[in-house]
Amino acid sequence: MNRDEFTFFHRLRVRWAEVDRQDVVFNGNYFLYFDVAIADYWRAIGFNYPDDIVQKFGTDIYAVRATADYLGSARYDEELDIGCRVGRIGRSSMNFRFGIWRGADLLTTGELVYVNADPSTRKSAPWPDSLRSAILDYERLRPELAVPA
Repeated sequence: MNRDEFTFFHRLRVRWAEVDRQDVVFNGNYFLYFDVAIADYWRAIGFNYPDDIVQKFGTDIYAVRATADYLGSARYDEELDIGCRVGRIGRSSMNFRFGIWRGADLLTTGELVYVNADPSTRKSAPWPDSLRSAILDYERLRPELAVPA
């Protein structure tokens, strides 16, 4: 994984509460960083979650898988760049990929898989065409499409 794979980055500074007794970012906080990056990614492509997805489209997004590989450790007050991109879009699922860098050092990679679903039935629902198009227009590295656009 390298930085060139990502169009979008979110920068953050490690806060004191995110560091554990080993003086490094507690491993679970990297998933928080992924989530913060996704929220800004939605804004970057012109969507505001939850308003534009839940209220406008009538669906919601549910996490079904989360993974992380820890290659290094971040410490208090360090600045991190969280790369976030869509790696794959299916009919109702979407795979986000992440890289977290401290300067040139890749510290963590991760993946979150979300499913778009009807909140009342919790049954999967197709991604809205406008959301799919916004992602494809935004990303430099085209996501894999399980269902043709």
